[in-house]
Amino acid sequence: MNLVEAVVLGILQGLGEFLPISSSAHLLIAPWLFGWQEGSPQEKLVFDVALHLGTTVAIIGYFRHDLWRLLRALFRPANPNRDEGRMAWMILLACVPGAAAGALFEDVIEQSIRTQIALIAALLMLMGVILFLADHFGRRERPVDSLRLFEGFLIGCAQALALIPGVSRSGATITAGLMLGLTREAAARFSFLLSAPITLGATLWTFRHLVKSPPAGEQLLIMTVGVLTSGIVGYLSIAFLLRYLRTHSVNLFLWYRLAVGLLVLAVWWMRR
Repeated sequence: MNLVEAVVLGILQGLGEFLPISSSAHLLIAPWLFGWQEGSPQEKLVFDVALHLGTTVAIIGYFRHDLWRLLRALFRPANPNRDEGRMAWMILLACVPGAAAGALFEDVIEQSIRTQIALIAALLMLMGVILFLADHFGRRERPVDSLRLFEGFLIGCAQALALIPGVSRSGATITAGLMLGLTREAAARFSFLLSAPITLGATLWTFRHLVKSPPAGEQLLIMTVGVLTSGIVGYLSIAFLLRYLRTHSVNLFLWYRLAVGLLVLAVWWMRR
């Protein structure tokens, strides 16, 4: 992997992790489309950590005040009238399905779907349509603090589907939030708050492999570029989406997903 590829993939991670377009799908499609070599297992591991570390820093940095209040609320005496404490425990509960699914099925999905480019393209389009329908038919009137515990858990179950490339973690959770009647901005905000612990946990879990064989030289440079690129783009993506959804529908992301999916299917068909 060279620095240009590192920057491109960092941009795709920063955009796709927070916009409802699926970062995992884009990180698989781009090398396939341009004929890039994936590199050694160690190189892939280093860069995977770099990309997720960057977006983890972005989400924690952007919501640092909210996350700090939620963290402090966890250690206060239980009080059903405190919205922050209820929200904090809801987020932790909602992370359980994604963590369990990752531990049980991540390797299976990685081996069975990673090379199925046509399937990934189809999922990109399908989930875009589902997101559009949720936005079109949802009531879009509830604030984020109106969520009940079980509803937060349901959004967490939707987050677990993001293990499948093409689904999109933010896309799945925003879709679930819209189906439950949240406003667009509220659905996106809860999606982002929910992503903080799950992405931090996933990054730390992957990071443990680097302790035995830390990157050096060119690998360290590529990792640094990946962290910076995905972190900066991720931060800007969060700010953009929250502002955009205040006054716009999700139609932009539907058309984008349909366009990318059709392009990938056309190239796949010609390469057969």
